[in-house]
Amino acid sequence: MKNKLTFEYPINSSPKVLYTRLSTPGGLAEWFADDVNQNGDVFSFIWDNSEEKAELVNKKENKYVRFKWLEDEDEESYFEFRINIDDLTGDVALMITDFADKGEEEESRNLWDTQIAELKHILGL
Repeated sequence: MKNKLTFEYPINSSPKVLYTRLSTPGGLAEWFADDVNQNGDVFSFIWDNSEEKAELVNKKENKYVRFKWLEDEDEESYFEFRINIDDLTGDVALMITDFADKGEEEESRNLWDTQIAELKHILGL
């Protein structure tokens, strides 16, 4: 059984612009993987000649996108990008939910930190 992890990153971007980077092959290829292809609800993520496929299991425009790795044997695990807008300040934060094997939580955190730094870079932040 994997551990559920949640990370929060403040991102000064409009939810609409951010959502495009989280939910489309072109947007995801800018920061998440070297290349991304989509066939129906199945996204193929390519890194250094390795390919992982994930099914888009749920989404709500400008709110969230949830994927499930096809090769992951843990039925409960998924990864999700959720856009949170603070009611008072209007600040936008990206909430990431992911699952990691015991002992790999720090590695997962470092990976997301790196990916989000890249996302902020392409957003000009």
